[in-house]
Amino acid sequence: MTTGGFDPMYGQPDPMYGQTTGIEPAGLGKRAVARFVDWIIAAIIGAVFFWLLGVVADLPDWVSVLPGAAFGWLYFIAFEVSSGSTPGKKLLGLHVNGSDGAPKPSLKDSAVRNAYMLLNLIPWIGGLLWFVAALAIAFTISSSPAKQGWHDRAAGGTQVIDE
Repeated sequence: MTTGGFDPMYGQPDPMYGQTTGIEPAGLGKRAVARFVDWIIAAIIGAVFFWLLGVVADLPDWVSVLPGAAFGWLYFIAFEVSSGSTPGKKLLGLHVNGSDGAPKPSLKDSAVRNAYMLLNLIPWIGGLLWFVAALAIAFTISSSPAKQGWHDRAAGGTQVIDE
């Protein structure tokens, strides 16, 4: 018999749910707010960085804007791999566990779970593709007992937890 994704007799994760004992998965609302906070931080850092790049390197405006989506992707990877949390997640008490219950995601885990952000690099339709991917992530988080989106499962079972 299992309860809430756990085998109460042995305290082990129920393989059906992919959860680990004692972990409270983070819900969609807190995750969305944390992501929004991170986007604001990444946008500010990125704007300053790309403005400086344009001034110092004297690049045309359109060239200095191109790496924006890649910068956001690298922002999330750098924080998740180094500490398991981005500033937005830390602010809301969230943490990303890596695949196989690792205390934080590996470089591969984080790169894969955030890869959908790179859809913005596709000219003309990238924003629409990103939006569809984000809606699919929200739907799969909401419908998963372990609160894992398709991007978490694609990354080997990463999981955002509420600390």
